[in-house]
Amino acid sequence: MNNNNTEIERKFLVKGDYKSQSFSHDRVVQGYMASNTGGRSVRIRIRGGKGYITIKGGTTPNGISRFEWEKEISLEDAEQLLKLCDPGVIDKTRYLVKAGNHTFEVDEFYGENEGLTVAEIELNEENEEFEHPDWLGEEVTGDRKYYNSQLIKKPYKGWK
Repeated sequence: MNNNNTEIERKFLVKGDYKSQSFSHDRVVQGYMASNTGGRSVRIRIRGGKGYITIKGGTTPNGISRFEWEKEISLEDAEQLLKLCDPGVIDKTRYLVKAGNHTFEVDEFYGENEGLTVAEIELNEENEEFEHPDWLGEEVTGDRKYYNSQLIKKPYKGWK
């Protein structure tokens, strides 16, 4: 995320082995309060024993940029806030994989989204160049069905 709270991110499906190149991973559980009200969402996340609250704005027409504000909160607060979230949670392991000067966040989903693996890369500019590792598949940036807030409502296992 750049310094004005704008997240510039591209998202891809994964088609090969990324785990052998991963240098870190954490289990992530997250839920949403007030998701997709005008494209905005409030997310509660537990990752690596820490809690976070994040507010995201609607995306630009190309799906690459949007406002994002995140603050660390206590684990206890995150656990309590998760109980207030919309029904369903996202359960995944996030792997960090270095590629050139960037780090991809590769999410392997569980539960109703098992079988789905996506990679995200945060950029400083929308047209920034980056290395495309062999395991990187089709780009799905801007395709709302791959948004975590949508995966709670319409899980991957139910796609036809």
